[in-house]
Amino acid sequence: QVQVVESGGGLVQAGGSLRLSCAVSGRTSSINAIGWYRQAPGKQRELVALIRSGGSTNYVDSVKGRFTISRDNAKNTVYLQMNSLKPEDTAVYYCNAMSEIYHWGQGTQVTVSS
Repeated sequence: QVQVVESGGGLVQAGGSLRLSCAVSGRTSSINAIGWYRQAPGKQRELVALIRSGGSTNYVDSVKGRFTISRDNAKNTVYLQMNSLKPEDTAVYYCNAMSEIYHWGQGTQVTVSS
């Protein structure tokens, strides 16, 4: 079993920064990758950034150069540093730890005001 808990969301003005944290516990050895997703009202959930067990990363085009995904293996935590935030980044952000199944967190709200 794997547990996922996100934190770090909040309200920020456009151009500001936030750092999200994803703490993973349980059978962490089974995890192949961890992804940050987001879902805005009326829109489908989309993958924002991904980090694999080997350390490689991927980003959706809309956040390249602004967001950075990283991890602290000692803390079993993955971070999403979000800079130069835009109102269109407003969404609920979810962390997903991927093993043979997906393990989702409860989500954290990010609101960017213009």
